[in-house]
Order: sequence, then C-alpha cells, then structure tokens
Amino acid sequence: MKDRHTFDEIHEEYHDKIVHYLIRIVGANDAEDVAQEVFNKANEHIGNLKEDSKLSTWLYRIATNTAIDKLRSAAYQHSLKHIPIEVKSDIESRNIWTMQASNTTEQNLIRKEMSECVQEFVDKLPPDYRIIIALSELEGLTNKEISQILDISLENAKIRLHRARKKLKKLLDQGCDFYINEQNTLVCDRKQSQILPKPPK
Repeated sequence: MKDRHTFDEIHEEYHDKIVHYLIRIVGANDAEDVAQEVFNKANEHIGNLKEDSKLSTWLYRIATNTAIDKLRSAAYQHSLKHIPIEVKSDIESRNIWTMQASNTTEQNLIRKEMSECVQEFVDKLPPDYRIIIALSELEGLTNKEISQILDISLENAKIRLHRARKKLKKLLDQGCDFYINEQNTLVCDRKQSQILPKPPK
C-alpha cells in the first residue's frame, strides 16, 4: 500500500465516508478540513499499516483522534456553534431510524427534520459519547471495530455505548415527543419548555 496510486484509490473510496463521519463530530464547517488532515496523516503513515490490519478501522481511528484534537483546540471552542447534520450519499433516501427507503417528498422532509432534531441532541453529548454514538448508530460499526478504533477493550466499548445510549435517550425524552404519523413514519415534536439553548459562540 505504499505506492501513490493505491493511496489515491483509498482516498477515493473512503473520503466521503470519513467526511460524513466527521460532520457528526466536528460539524459541517470543519469536516472537510479535518478530513484533509486525516488523509495527510494516512498518506504519511500508510507504510506502517500492518498486513492484517483492517484499512477502514485504521482510517476511522485516525479520523477519531484528529477530531478529538479539533474539539479540544482553543479555536474550535471559541467558534463552537450548532450545525445541523448534512446527510449525504445513499443516506439521503433513507429514514434515520429504520434505514428503509423513503421516496416521497413528505417522507424526505420528515427524515431531514428528524435527523436534524436527533443530531442536535447528539451534539449535546460529551465528546466520548458523541463519538461512540456516531460510530455505532450512524456509521453502523460493530462493537469490536469500535473498540479497535478507540483503542479500548471490547467490554469498555460496550459499557461506554450503553451509557451513551442511555444519556441520549434521556435527552430525547426530555426534549421531544415521538409518535408514528399516518404515513407510519416516526416523527418528533419538540417540547417547547425543553428547547435546548444554543451553545456559546
């Protein structure tokens, strides 16, 4: 994997996936810049990738560590603000909860509103919880893959994911009323008394 052509193929295959993941962590405004840094690091260290290592896990680990550095940076903390999720690629036509195809304009609008609503609450989670929710619920990675990406034991990954889900559910229960509409789609009504304050700028 040391030749440039192979790296270009890797970049083409994984770029959108990594940007999509980073949007959930650092927001749409910074995701592309962080992704560029991720692939610069990957290009620099790809010769050290072991033969038996899974490429996607390795890239997600680099992306996660780079995103954490970004979240901790003074510049990011200063400019922190909520940015709704931007759903890309094939996810655009799927319901965020069921991942089933959603074809009508009304269903697509509901899905977009749901994704933005849920992402707003995900944004309120501590970084460790936000990252593991993104890896599991949004990226669809296994607990084993998550433990490798985060460099923690499988048991610790399970515990952290359980706690993150519990915390997110509590936030959602406090802030939203969920129900099934006539189109058999899960929708959300924000509880006006529980509207989340905007993060400090």
